[in-house]
Amino acid sequence: MESNLIAGEWRDGEQVTEVRSPWSGELLAEVAEASAAQVEHAIARAHASRAEVAALPVWRRAEICRSVAAAIGEQSDALARTLSAEAAKPIDQARGEVARAIDTFTFAGEEIRSARGEVIPMDAARRADDKWAMTRRFPAGVVSAITPFNFPLNLVAHKLAPALAAGCPIVLKPAASTPRSALALARIILEAGWPPEALSVFNAPHEATGAMVTDPRPAVLSFTGSDTVGWELKARCGKKRVILELGGDAAVIVEPDAPDWDAMVGRIATGAFAYAGQVCISVQRVYVHRDVYERFVADLEQVVRDRVKVGAPDQPGVVMSALIDERAVKKVSELIDGAEAGGARRLLGGHREGRIFDPMILTEVPPDSRLARTELFGPGVIVEAYDAFDEALAQVNRSRFGLQAGLFTQRLDRITQAFETLEVGALLVGEVPTFRVDHMPYGGVKDSGLGREGLRYAIHDYTEERLLVLPR
Repeated sequence: MESNLIAGEWRDGEQVTEVRSPWSGELLAEVAEASAAQVEHAIARAHASRAEVAALPVWRRAEICRSVAAAIGEQSDALARTLSAEAAKPIDQARGEVARAIDTFTFAGEEIRSARGEVIPMDAARRADDKWAMTRRFPAGVVSAITPFNFPLNLVAHKLAPALAAGCPIVLKPAASTPRSALALARIILEAGWPPEALSVFNAPHEATGAMVTDPRPAVLSFTGSDTVGWELKARCGKKRVILELGGDAAVIVEPDAPDWDAMVGRIATGAFAYAGQVCISVQRVYVHRDVYERFVADLEQVVRDRVKVGAPDQPGVVMSALIDERAVKKVSELIDGAEAGGARRLLGGHREGRIFDPMILTEVPPDSRLARTELFGPGVIVEAYDAFDEALAQVNRSRFGLQAGLFTQRLDRITQAFETLEVGALLVGEVPTFRVDHMPYGGVKDSGLGREGLRYAIHDYTEERLLVLPR
């Protein structure tokens, strides 16, 4: 049985969670379930450690982040195989996730070294010309963090790394289906020299983790997951600062002048079907100008047939494997079947065997269908034609989500119009919305969340600005 890290100590529990391969059903591990009392102890010790952690000098925090990044690199193969097995993530993509986790801790150490305050020109006001002032950011306190299954290493890193850099104790609950990557990362952080009581990473049932949300001692709640759960947690968390990275139904607009046509079609196919679409910025909607619609659909179908390999996650070259669990299978099936019952046409795919779907392309999806209003989080993409650019922008904005969008055009006027019009956290030109690097500001609007991740931006949310005023 694998233990939980509770305030720097590895603890067992009375109950266990079976972690099974989504691909084969094989039992991978039994992981202890933390009790409510253990979660309370983790929060109490984290709260008590605030002064010790805040006193760590910047160079030391940066050094710890750098050491964690190096250790991830040394253990990269084992980490990739662990997260591939527990999440059914194709091994090539798992290795990419490990590389991104290295970047995440590297960026965290660099950001805290370059953090600056501000000098305030007090003498801009007549009655303050005898004053001098500056600002500096200080740790906000304990961070509560909750992460999902789909990036079991790097999304955990995006909670832990900014906490280390900012000087904040942290308690973190990974997804019950993919806890082992997070526990391995916790061990690396302890060995890098982080104060033990300031770190807890535990597998726990929802009923044991209420204090992470409602207890006033944690100052920040950082949650990545579904929009339904995220907004419910926000309603319960009281005065905490809240960062929500939630769902999306990412859209792409393809104009007739789209450059590098073949590369674009390949990028859209990968953006839609990598990891079976279980990515919150997976391409779900593609709006194609009618002049090039037929060509696009034909080319996309061909690319999907030729390049989107379905199979076991440990095999090189596989693009998509099994969905994470039966609930995910049921959701995808219901959304696709409901759309087809309302008149949607399936252009490609749809065969299912167990938890594995063939990649699906659909069109003429009714705008009032659940599929048109919900995050699919599965291996399907909707392709629709449009006549006017304004119409395509309006279609993108009809969604209740607003995470990222992609645009393929060479026209600067189209790019600026889209940037000013689209209700999203990021517009990517010549790229799919599935693109992310780990130091960029990442987050959305509307039902896609609050705040931004990316190391500088998360560190900002984990800290408080303080003003010092002195006589001249």
